[in-house]
Amino acid sequence: MTTTRSASASVQHGEATLDTLAWIKLSSVTLPLPTPISDAKVLTGRQKPMTEVAFLFAEVATAQGHEGIGFSYSKRAGGPAQFAHAKEVVDNLIGEDPSDIGRLWTKLVWAGASVGRSGVATQAIAALDIALWDLKAKRAGLPLAKLLGAHRDSVRCYNTSGGFLHTPTGEVLDNATASIASGIGGIKIKVGHPDTRQDLRRLSAVREHIGDDVPLMVDANQQWDRPTAQRMGRALEEFGLVWIEEPLDAYDAQGHAALAASLDTPVATGEMLASVAEHYELIRHGAADVIQPDAPRIGGITQFLKLTALAEHNNLQLAPHFAMEIHLHLAAAYPIEPWVEHFDWLEPLFNERLTIRDGRMQVSSLPGLGVSLSEQARAWTVATHEVGTRP
Repeated sequence: MTTTRSASASVQHGEATLDTLAWIKLSSVTLPLPTPISDAKVLTGRQKPMTEVAFLFAEVATAQGHEGIGFSYSKRAGGPAQFAHAKEVVDNLIGEDPSDIGRLWTKLVWAGASVGRSGVATQAIAALDIALWDLKAKRAGLPLAKLLGAHRDSVRCYNTSGGFLHTPTGEVLDNATASIASGIGGIKIKVGHPDTRQDLRRLSAVREHIGDDVPLMVDANQQWDRPTAQRMGRALEEFGLVWIEEPLDAYDAQGHAALAASLDTPVATGEMLASVAEHYELIRHGAADVIQPDAPRIGGITQFLKLTALAEHNNLQLAPHFAMEIHLHLAAAYPIEPWVEHFDWLEPLFNERLTIRDGRMQVSSLPGLGVSLSEQARAWTVATHEVGTRP
């Protein structure tokens, strides 16, 4: 653990500033996965199976004793880089008003401006930004969704973790049965086998098993070229899918737009993009029917809210990627009926569990995000860094 003091004593405040940030702790946590995870990126040789997820947690406290928690994450690589960048910029927050979240996001971006406004730099900032939003909601005594202005108290949810390509088809069917029995409303499976006929056989088995009334999605994880995506898109029409996810490279806005225009099945994408500006290219080209931003990846809740304003203006559906502990609140505040993705991978990190019933994930009555770090998360911590003094 390292500890430093801030040089931000010159911060000037007016009468509206009622509290200031006094202490911040960063933690690098490595979450091991019980089974190596494979999707189409592994089958095409672009990545190795995933065995762990790296998390950057930010815990913040104010002079008056209010606290908040936020996190970002990285799969396979990048976790140490996020932690290192956060360490470099975090002292800029000490002495600041925690309510000035938009201004503080900009201050942190400019503190590391030479490395840009997307990717690792803003993902490091995301953990701090989310912690400030959590703090604000807790201080108000409200769930974050209510602080933002909820449109609903529950959100449709679907399961992804039971349908990865490393999982035999029979087990995928059993996982779907268990998910539906637990109250989850939809099932998503991975596609992208080198032999596309294998995808179709697998999908046909799942559709027959769960029936026509259960919402079903597929995810190609960017591994199709344009001709393959077009052919598979036509072949998949018969299954009545809610969407086809990431059929093409994440940055191929024109290709996604052409595909979306030619298919009845909605096209979903966006999870791999690392800024609002990158998502704007999708929106500008009409490249997605369903936008799938990831708050930790695009810089936190402040940036997510900017993006959802653009998405609503363009009448897009919303289905945030991963991190349901954060995205449940953000989806609940989106005007158009959204989806949220259920992953149980993160559950060991927190003391609380989300409630799911009747196909929907419920916003709890707990203030803020409604989560606190577990002892297991503390045990998986590989490095910490503190600034300021805890009240």
